[in-house]
Amino acid sequence: MSAGQTDFYLCEELFSEEEKGIRDEVRNWVAGRYLPRAAEYFEKASFPVELIPEIAAMGLLGVKLKEYGGRGANNVSYGLACQELERGDSALRSFVGVMNSLVIHPIYSFGSPEQKERWLPDLISGRKIGCFGLSEPEAGSDPGSMRTMAVQKGADYILNGRKMWITNGSIADVAVVWAKTENGPIRGFLVEKGMAGFSARPVERKFSMRASVTSVLNFDNVSVPGENLLPGTAGLKSPLSCLNEGRFGISWGSVGAAVACYEAALGYAKSRIQFRAPLASFQLVQQKLALMLTEITKAQLLCLRLGRLKDQGRATPAQISMAKMNNAAEALKIARSAREILGANGITLGHPPIRHMLNLETVNTYEGTRDIHILSLGRHITGMSAFSCEPEEKAAPK
Repeated sequence: MSAGQTDFYLCEELFSEEEKGIRDEVRNWVAGRYLPRAAEYFEKASFPVELIPEIAAMGLLGVKLKEYGGRGANNVSYGLACQELERGDSALRSFVGVMNSLVIHPIYSFGSPEQKERWLPDLISGRKIGCFGLSEPEAGSDPGSMRTMAVQKGADYILNGRKMWITNGSIADVAVVWAKTENGPIRGFLVEKGMAGFSARPVERKFSMRASVTSVLNFDNVSVPGENLLPGTAGLKSPLSCLNEGRFGISWGSVGAAVACYEAALGYAKSRIQFRAPLASFQLVQQKLALMLTEITKAQLLCLRLGRLKDQGRATPAQISMAKMNNAAEALKIARSAREILGANGITLGHPPIRHMLNLETVNTYEGTRDIHILSLGRHITGMSAFSCEPEEKAAPK
């Protein structure tokens, strides 16, 4: 199906040639290099690390940076890249999103000149992989209750604790880890693979994001050199600014997953004959398709306007929350509707909706559940917090 058939409000006319060029480059790569084996990656719970150099060669790591070998693209271009990556699989977009928003962004925004020079060129080129350690077994939506501690000992910090649900954790060369300090704010640290007491293990038996590397990080008296402290970090506002970057990419990526499911359902409904007629000719099927396309169109418009605001430096955390909340939830509904249209065939990996549906259960949860984003928006609208216990820094949703 051509792009125009899911571009009901002609957003194509609102993109620049450069933006469309990046989108089409990523779309073609996903179609040729990822989709032929997408079901296999999902079924075998395997992320194709061999494709990382190709992802880096497209300039998708460090997309928005003009320095250190980055592509220097705008936010809309990055969003369109995320959309096309997630048409392939949420795991693919998640890898790129974490590298950009949760690893490269904090090192660039909060790191020292020496840290930037050491890590950014290798991360942007794909020679090194990074991960982001904020969530814990007992601290997900409430990151302020984290238990990971960093105690200063001379020039170094001794790190103890555990992080959970960490994308890229088991393959990362460096982890951007957030920890409480004694009588001080939460700070960010660069914990390197091979440091004594630092270990990572995969989260097993997942039924969602199976092609993504998801890990547990353990810190047992890890001695982190003082030079690995991100000097610009100060409290929860630092990691939460990274999550805002991540949610922006998720908002766009969700559209890609929704489009993939819609296209699969429409194609199937036109070709599947039941009661001597195509499924697409029945009223209830047409209703599902019409509502799916409507929600895709609304999500596209949210993304486009948000991207333009972000490129102007005017996008707010509340606006990003609305887009993430809406688009992830609606994409999940679309995946479920697509699965219904495919009937029994819809539960097999021979068709993409079940894979996207399972992945979107995670996308709808991570970087802020729907409920948490609703409360965040409610706080923005009313000026009153509905969170039962909120840290002084008034954390945005995790």
